[in-house]
Amino acid sequence: MDKLDPARQPEPHDPAERKAYWRRKLVAERERLGDRLARNEALQRVMRVWMVGRDDTVVGAYWPIKGEFDPLPALHRWQEAADVEDARVARQRRRIALPVIDKVAKTLRFHVWYPGCPMEEDAYGIPKPKDTEVVQPTLLFVPCVGYGPAGYRLGYGGGFYDRTLAALQPRPVTVGLAYACAFVPWLQPEPHDVPLDAILTDQGVAWPVTED
Repeated sequence: MDKLDPARQPEPHDPAERKAYWRRKLVAERERLGDRLARNEALQRVMRVWMVGRDDTVVGAYWPIKGEFDPLPALHRWQEAADVEDARVARQRRRIALPVIDKVAKTLRFHVWYPGCPMEEDAYGIPKPKDTEVVQPTLLFVPCVGYGPAGYRLGYGGGFYDRTLAALQPRPVTVGLAYACAFVPWLQPEPHDVPLDAILTDQGVAWPVTED
């Protein structure tokens, strides 16, 4: 049987079912985007500008799946652009990390990633760094299936980021990355939800909202 098109299904009234419906709908729409290349280039520019002036040396990100925006090219440029006398040492000091699932705690650890580093698939088939150093990011870029008012994120429903952020001390600055078309105006937080510190889209900074 063919998979049902989420865009053609009626929206449920139950809150949990409604979120599941919108997850399917937004992922399906994201995978069909015809202007993905232009959106990616725009969001990469937004990322690079947003990071100017920050002094983070360990930045967490993610390996893109299901049509997600890919943050790694922008972060690789950030790593290469260290403006210090010894650029080689600066590149070593500026590190990028990707999440690895802790199956017991159901949280995420962050392992150093670099272009060409050894990779393997996790239990969900997502590539992860193999046997690289565990680090703790001070800045964490988080993928968003959708995003709503006040910095709240719609994820895949597994709760990995919620549990991880609740356990990390000190808590990193969290920045959601999404295409602007993934805005969900009705999205309301649940008791365990913590708003992101910022949300960036291909149209600019969606959160926090600033008045000109």
